[in-house]
Amino acid sequence: MFRKLKPLVPYLKRYRRQFFWGGVSVVCSNAIWIFFPQVIRAAVDDLNSGVTKQKILFYAGLLVAVAAAKGVFLFLTRWIMIGISREIEFDLRNDMFRQLERQPASYFHQNRTGDIMARMTNDLNAVRMLLGPAIMYSANTLLFTLGSLYFLLRISPRLTLLALAPLPLASILVQALGRRIHERFERIQAMFSDISAQAQENFSGARLIRAFAQEEAQIQAFEKSNREYIRRSLRLVQLMGMLWPTLEFILGLAIAIALLVGGHEVIRHQISVGDFVAFTTYMLMLTWPIIALGWVVNLFERGTASVMRVHELLTAKPAIDESLARPDLNGVPITGEVTFRNLNFAYDNGTEVLHGIDLTIPAGGSLAIVGPTGSGKTTLVNLIPRLYDAAYGSVLIDGRPIQDYGFETLRSQIGFVPQESFLFSTTIRENIALGAPHATPEEVMEAAEAAHIRAEFELFPHGFETVVGERGITLSGGQKQRSALARAILRRPRILILDDALASVDTNTEEQILTHLGRVMEGRTTILISHRVSTVRHADHIAVLVHGRIVEYGTHDELMARNGYYADLHQKQQLEEELAVTQ
Repeated sequence: MFRKLKPLVPYLKRYRRQFFWGGVSVVCSNAIWIFFPQVIRAAVDDLNSGVTKQKILFYAGLLVAVAAAKGVFLFLTRWIMIGISREIEFDLRNDMFRQLERQPASYFHQNRTGDIMARMTNDLNAVRMLLGPAIMYSANTLLFTLGSLYFLLRISPRLTLLALAPLPLASILVQALGRRIHERFERIQAMFSDISAQAQENFSGARLIRAFAQEEAQIQAFEKSNREYIRRSLRLVQLMGMLWPTLEFILGLAIAIALLVGGHEVIRHQISVGDFVAFTTYMLMLTWPIIALGWVVNLFERGTASVMRVHELLTAKPAIDESLARPDLNGVPITGEVTFRNLNFAYDNGTEVLHGIDLTIPAGGSLAIVGPTGSGKTTLVNLIPRLYDAAYGSVLIDGRPIQDYGFETLRSQIGFVPQESFLFSTTIRENIALGAPHATPEEVMEAAEAAHIRAEFELFPHGFETVVGERGITLSGGQKQRSALARAILRRPRILILDDALASVDTNTEEQILTHLGRVMEGRTTILISHRVSTVRHADHIAVLVHGRIVEYGTHDELMARNGYYADLHQKQQLEEELAVTQ
């Protein structure tokens, strides 16, 4: 059990002082409460010899004082122990989020969002219950049981042994059912992750599901998964339902023995009436600790299962790290020269994408990359900001391998506009200022102007303070792409990467954006991917990528003269434009 809690040791150490005071409160609370039956014993024996008003008031006041003192320390126990569990939950959630932020894009391709969310919510809650209520009630049960056992043995060792004889059955029951509870809860958590992932995918793909009229099919699929989750949960409930009543029965049997045997001892004057009342009071007061034992076991089994799932996330090593980064390059500005030197790249699944890429983009220059779908264009530019990692020395910036730069130094000087523009559910202004949170409203406006989107946003009822909805759902595809472009421009990057970032705008708007970009990015390195010749023709150089290899390289005029893939692409697009005009 304790071995399974080892991942939490660093967090527990942070709050050892609070745990100390929580432990003091637990000891005081139980020590006071253990004396409650002793006050009753003294009162019964004293009143048995004669009842007076003073005796009644004295013992009544003493019982109230004991109960009040116990209540104070119980409050402190709950406040401190539950508070610690909340603090550790806070730390764990932050560490989990920080760990996820360090993961490369490939991590989120291999792990479903629903499973990650389940670990950060359901599993984290189970860990909190383990560290708070489970530890607190375990300590209360242990201390009160030991204290009660001492006084029970003082009253009558024989009666104590007979009354507690059924309790080993409780230990056997808890051990047997606890293991099964643990196994079933692990399966339930895995199923909960599946349901979360399924729901998340449906919410994200709501448009597609409606477009293909798959609402009913998805509802049925979700209902099937949900039924399986309920089936597994009910099997767990069956075990828990068996555990608590059985524990109550065992405790009831112990009390019955205490009444039967203890009554005979009182009749034979082996113990006093007060001792008998105190003994039965202790047995009754042990009811909750024994019942709580079943609940605590359940919490421990749930919690330890979740600890392992949380630990898996916390210890997942990023596939891309900064171990080779040179401290002397932290914050060093780059000029923007990008070099690919005999670059070969394959994904983790073994799929080879790029082969023998040798290419240099001078600082302040521009390179366009064209090629058929699946040729590796996006993979190539993803290697520059280390969204994926190439071999050391195969990608260089300013003549240094990109691994020499820390993530912050490298990525802060790169503006990246991916194929799929992602906007957060905040205002337009906040989305554009994502990479430059200290930008002034005027600078945001200028970036939007450069992306040829300012005029459209100013027509909105709330202008740039309009909330765009989840993933920018209230904007068109072209508006989202231009918002993402404005976001990149606002950073004033030394290197700007446009991965088919103008695919959703018309050719006229594209021409205006490229004109603005030419002025904004003057003296800065620009790399753009596009399927349109009109987009790439003005670049300093154009690289044609086919099956992961550069098959053509040169200016627009040079490539047209070669009459290869690029020239063929240009002719096809010209023909499409002519046909569109005639229609």
